[in-house]
Amino acid sequence: MIRVILGIVLAFALSGPLRAAVDIQEVTSPGGIRAWLVEEHSIPFTALEIRFRGGGSLDRPGKRGAINLMTALIEEGAGDLDAQGFAAARDRLAASYSFDVHRDALTISTRFLSENRDEAIALLRLALNEPRFDQDAVDRVRGQVLSNIRGDENDPNGIASRTFSALAYGDHPYATPIDGTIESVTALTRDDIVTAFADTVTRDRVYVGAAGDITAEELGVLLDSLLGDLPEKGAPLPKMAEVTLDGGVTLVPFDTPQSVSIFGHTGIARDDPEFFPAFVANEIFGGSGRQSRLSLEVREERGLTYGIGSYIANYDYAHLMVGQLASANDRMGEAIEVIREEWAKVAAEGVTAEELDQAKTYLTGAYPLRFDGNGNIARILVGMQIDHLGIDYIATRNSKVEAVTLEDIRKVAKRLYRPEDLRFVVVGQPNGVEAVN
Repeated sequence: MIRVILGIVLAFALSGPLRAAVDIQEVTSPGGIRAWLVEEHSIPFTALEIRFRGGGSLDRPGKRGAINLMTALIEEGAGDLDAQGFAAARDRLAASYSFDVHRDALTISTRFLSENRDEAIALLRLALNEPRFDQDAVDRVRGQVLSNIRGDENDPNGIASRTFSALAYGDHPYATPIDGTIESVTALTRDDIVTAFADTVTRDRVYVGAAGDITAEELGVLLDSLLGDLPEKGAPLPKMAEVTLDGGVTLVPFDTPQSVSIFGHTGIARDDPEFFPAFVANEIFGGSGRQSRLSLEVREERGLTYGIGSYIANYDYAHLMVGQLASANDRMGEAIEVIREEWAKVAAEGVTAEELDQAKTYLTGAYPLRFDGNGNIARILVGMQIDHLGIDYIATRNSKVEAVTLEDIRKVAKRLYRPEDLRFVVVGQPNGVEAVN
């Protein structure tokens, strides 16, 4: 019954009116743990987002996939509770815990009702301080991971992503999938999982965002209870990646009627003074929120694809400008040529005043829609902290978009869009496309 109640609360929280402003408080616990908080007491529900910097990039040499496997095992038993006991306790509290890992972070998303806050946090604390990593759970979850890896090995998009990353990042951890390989995951031991946990879940790299029915004082107490006993330091964080992409085409033969491609070159850092002009330029050129140039020229005008887009990929240790599309084998060659032409055109000419006005209207109008629930707000708060955006970023973001001029975009486009440096990875059997190294 209580889970039904939580579902009703969540539905109400997500369907309610958007806040006109987001009032962020910076909270420091008595034990020195920092967090950002948005209080919202109209619904007895709180979302907590925890992020540990480093993520899958902290895998030790020869242990690729250990942190991914470890993350999947955190909820599979803790303290005196085995996997089934932990799940039963969570369900009894109508709490939600989601553990995930990415290239740069291990994330924990927690949702709980106010009346069960203490018990829900105590259960999560048990998982973070006394994970069991029982061998039967390790073997069972390992089997699931291996199944995913096998499936990805036969997926054209997965092949393209792995090939592009290997070309882009050299010997950096980004060059290989965080899931690991069949060989590396099969060889992992329980000791490897314990080591991965100790390397990753530590106080020196934790960021917290909270939104909902909780005060700053209550959050401070919660932070010390939940995170205060974690080890102080983890494994050293990676160094910046040296992006090794150069112009050309990498062709990966694969028996399929439709080829897929990922393409790109080095990008722009999130803290670069020209980031906002670059961000607006990409929305015009290849963004997904409006009719972009790539979509018009490649999809609408020529019918070469059902979908194409580009984005600025900002990771902690590398920055890329990336695009992707799928096209019939007999159309991929033409699609590549059109993309190169459009890449060169925006570099040479910039964008039009009409395009800029439309992009600004879309970007500023769509931004408030991101704050459509406590969970989304908590995630945004964590992301702002990790990206060093400042506590006033939400209030100033749209003005930064509005301030972008045609000259700003002309300048950054000339710098950012370099068709001669584009590397295309194509997976399939495209007619007339040859590998160019």
